[in-house]
Amino acid sequence: MSKPANTHHNISDIIKNRWSPRAFDNQPVEEEKLFSVLEAGRWAASAFNEQPWRFVVGKKGEEKYEKILASLIEWNQQWAGEAPVLILNLAKKTFTRNGKPNATALYDLGQAVSAMAIEAVNQGLAGHQMSGFDADNVRASFDISDDFHVVSVMALGYEADLKKLPEDMQQMETSARERKTLDDILF
Repeated sequence: MSKPANTHHNISDIIKNRWSPRAFDNQPVEEEKLFSVLEAGRWAASAFNEQPWRFVVGKKGEEKYEKILASLIEWNQQWAGEAPVLILNLAKKTFTRNGKPNATALYDLGQAVSAMAIEAVNQGLAGHQMSGFDADNVRASFDISDDFHVVSVMALGYEADLKKLPEDMQQMETSARERKTLDDILF
């Protein structure tokens, strides 16, 4: 389903066409495409080049996938369980070079995940980021140290027909995309 943003100014088609669908086909994502998405995240900007992001990648049929899926709230499990890849997104709280707190770790992770979402579009894939999951559950499941923020999960794969979704989700998928205006976000 094509759902380009209705922009007020000219932007890249890749950014214009990035959105967060819930209807995923269970077709596996090719390794090369998955690694291209992860490579885009690897090259995101970060403070002091710390690269505080870490990812747990689960492919359908793997134990990692099942652990990530089990951490999602029930509503997200309904649709995300069709995506062939689930990626858990983490941010290291301290700088590796000196152990001091990294105040921009979450910001830097956001840049990496955003780059991944844009590269997904470039690869003909779609990504949907979620905060509806139990961070404590995945922290325990993967034995993640306290030095990491457990931030979000991204479903990644090919879009599917909306009819795979429950009716309430279908309506959400077909509703108009909205954003605040530049007047609303500029001081």
